[in-house]
Amino acid sequence: MEGMGPVGRGRPQRVSVQEHMAIDVNPGPIRPIHLISHHFPRFSPFAEPARGIPAPTSHPAPQPQPDPEPEGDSDDSTALGTLEFTLLFDADNSALHCTVHCAKGLKPLASGSVDTYVKANLLPGPSKASQLRTRTIRGTRAPVWEETLTYHGFTRQDARHKTLRLCVCEDPRLRPRRRPPPLGELRVPLRKLAPNRAWSFDVCLETRRLAKRPKSLDTTRGMSLYEEVEAEVAWEERGRILLSLCYSSQRGGLLVGVLRCAHLAPMDANGYSDPFVRLFLHPNPGKKSKYKTSVRRKTLNPEFNEEFFYAGAREELLQKTLLVSVWDYDLGTADDFIGGVQLSSRASGERLWHWRECLGRSDHRLELWHPLDGTPPQLGD
Repeated sequence: MEGMGPVGRGRPQRVSVQEHMAIDVNPGPIRPIHLISHHFPRFSPFAEPARGIPAPTSHPAPQPQPDPEPEGDSDDSTALGTLEFTLLFDADNSALHCTVHCAKGLKPLASGSVDTYVKANLLPGPSKASQLRTRTIRGTRAPVWEETLTYHGFTRQDARHKTLRLCVCEDPRLRPRRRPPPLGELRVPLRKLAPNRAWSFDVCLETRRLAKRPKSLDTTRGMSLYEEVEAEVAWEERGRILLSLCYSSQRGGLLVGVLRCAHLAPMDANGYSDPFVRLFLHPNPGKKSKYKTSVRRKTLNPEFNEEFFYAGAREELLQKTLLVSVWDYDLGTADDFIGGVQLSSRASGERLWHWRECLGRSDHRLELWHPLDGTPPQLGD
């Protein structure tokens, strides 16, 4: 160049201090890194209905602009990848369906491919009782599950108070002594869901958030096994039971079906229970009044599908009380009481309605979920 001496003759090119200070001092505007919590949960209905589930047609949320790809020196805590899933609150059948579609851009703990699954929990509540998981997809950082996790016995009260926690976890081929932390998690407040309407999400994963365990959970046997709970759990129940009632005009009596239980409190040291159900119709002297289902081993969401019969006229049954109690079977020691419910004309709310409605009509089977109380039955049991 004109004005500059020859280069490469043993004399290094001299750079002035001013020229040195001007090199790479202006790489461009610095873009701030936005926290994921600033825009979570990010509602982003897909342009097309999600995997056969109709997308909402009213009040659609605007599609967010995609975040820029993180560069090599960006903060990894803001670039853990994304998870696509669909939630549907089936209010008619008291169920919550979570369809896990896929994940993208996962950052494994070690370099190379990764084996991953998605674990779901309802908070607040016992971790074992509400824990569901997908199958493991191996050898990819962009796994596709297309798997639906269903919570039975999910009521409108749950939708008002519960939060769904989804964790993308690494499944090592060799089981370590300590379970590795999740690759990322997210939490969806379920009060935002409209009944019987599917919502699809494409949400950035966050780092794991730990919550302190309330001291009130350490006072009851089994309740100390709660983990990853929110601060307010005063309303939390001990589980619920799905009962079927039908007055049979042909047989002249009441058919009681014990269908299933959900989210039972853990009573054993392994974090589970061995539940069974006892039935007692009071007063019922001189007749068969006590029944017991079979025991379901190591589960907090047992399915029974067993039916029992109590003979008697409708007018006679209206004066009685049906006591239903759930117990944890213990070999060689006394069984542990988990929870119970009483149905009678002296009850209130849905318990009263369920009892009168089934006895008011013949041959009409009525199923209803009932939350369990923490008080053991006192009438002759």
